[in-house]
Amino acid sequence: MSGYVYFTEEQKQRANAVDLEDFLARQGEKLLRSGREKRLANDHSITVRGNEWYDHAAEKGGCAIDFVQMYYGKSFPDAVTMLLNGEQGQAYRPSEQRRPELPKPFVLPDAHTDMRRVFAYLTKTRCLDRNVVSAFARAKLLYEDAKYHNAVFVGCDADGVARHAHKRGTYTQGEPFKGNVDGCDPRYSFHYIGTSSTVYVFEAPIDMLSFISLYQQDWHRHSYVALCGVAEHALLQLLTNAPQVQRIGLCLDNDKAGMKARERLTAILAEKGYGEVFSLLPQQKDWNEDLQAQETVPAEAPAIKQAMQMT
Repeated sequence: MSGYVYFTEEQKQRANAVDLEDFLARQGEKLLRSGREKRLANDHSITVRGNEWYDHAAEKGGCAIDFVQMYYGKSFPDAVTMLLNGEQGQAYRPSEQRRPELPKPFVLPDAHTDMRRVFAYLTKTRCLDRNVVSAFARAKLLYEDAKYHNAVFVGCDADGVARHAHKRGTYTQGEPFKGNVDGCDPRYSFHYIGTSSTVYVFEAPIDMLSFISLYQQDWHRHSYVALCGVAEHALLQLLTNAPQVQRIGLCLDNDKAGMKARERLTAILAEKGYGEVFSLLPQQKDWNEDLQAQETVPAEAPAIKQAMQMT
């Protein structure tokens, strides 16, 4: 748009109150469920809920108007106009006013009497190695919840007390449920600490277990952490709890969000004095896709083999 465009305060308020899920769906954007929020399919670092958004890689967020400015590269007048365009036909649904939510205490979901459904899902559908799944189940870091049969990936603090749990649905029809249990401490997401000087960093627990399944030789020696997103909190906590770790392998997704997160994490680690930071990229989008297509993946990719031999 050119020239001066005037909007009343009431127009600005209505534009800023537009429900972003409804708005994005009408723009043809695909959204994925992520707990109580929705995640953009083409940029997993951005989540929306009501009229609010947050970019977990850039660590910034806001409401509808500045989302349209940021995501679509619009000026303020163009963003407001885009959000109010529905008035010419059907108006976009306004987001519901949310009452402030009191933080909930962290409680692990009740465990099922067995984990047959989760074990079958992880080993048959996601192709994880049976011994790797069993190792984490024996350590009580992985189990099946009683109510929904989700896979629950547990993160513990240095004293072995559960502080974090990530749930992943096991139903194979439609988009599976995934999200963190209310009250989680993000510093203690799903991880394993070994004795070597190297940690491998992933976005999701299944990616972490997929990588271990692909590269099993001496895997117990190394450390691994699933960020359950792309924020740095769990990695920095692991580095505090495991001072022997000085080499950091960023094994994030091979997509736009993963690339952005690599750059941001590398800068954060450099500020904290960690100079040995390297990236390992899956050939597909993520390590589980590599695992499921392992007949086309070398048994020991040279870069990964070299990285895992260095301690």
